[in-house]
Amino acid sequence: MEEEALPFDADCIKAEKIALRLIARAEQSVAGLTAKLEKRGIDPSVASQVISGLLDKKLLDDQRFAECWIRAHLRGKKMPSPLWFLISLEKRGIKRGISLGAIDKILDEETEFSLLLKYIEKIDIRFKENSGFLKPKLRHERFSSQIIDRFFDSGQHF
Repeated sequence: MEEEALPFDADCIKAEKIALRLIARAEQSVAGLTAKLEKRGIDPSVASQVISGLLDKKLLDDQRFAECWIRAHLRGKKMPSPLWFLISLEKRGIKRGISLGAIDKILDEETEFSLLLKYIEKIDIRFKENSGFLKPKLRHERFSSQIIDRFFDSGQHF
């Protein structure tokens, strides 16, 4: 029995070293790190064991990953919407509740308003020219009612 455990333990140590190198470079999600380990030939049961240990040690955290990921994309050239963040995080294996929590935490009122202004600059002109289309479009993109109202109350709309 002990002889069978040794190769598994050795594989776990090898996989943990790989995982720690990846975590040292950038925040990782559970799904992303699992895929990266398996892509490197790590057995799924070994990967699962290592992931569990990293979660216990708080070295891996999907909430933290989602928040870092959103912050990084707020600095990018692409002007995402809250819906884009939600969909993109779910594609990366982040659960909807965690994604929504991260979006709410990062998009404070000023950040969300700034994002809305940048988003509007990039959207199709037909939405800009007709507030009857613009409001539903912004709601669909999951901008908060408070921010949408602030935008229209500010007179900044086209």
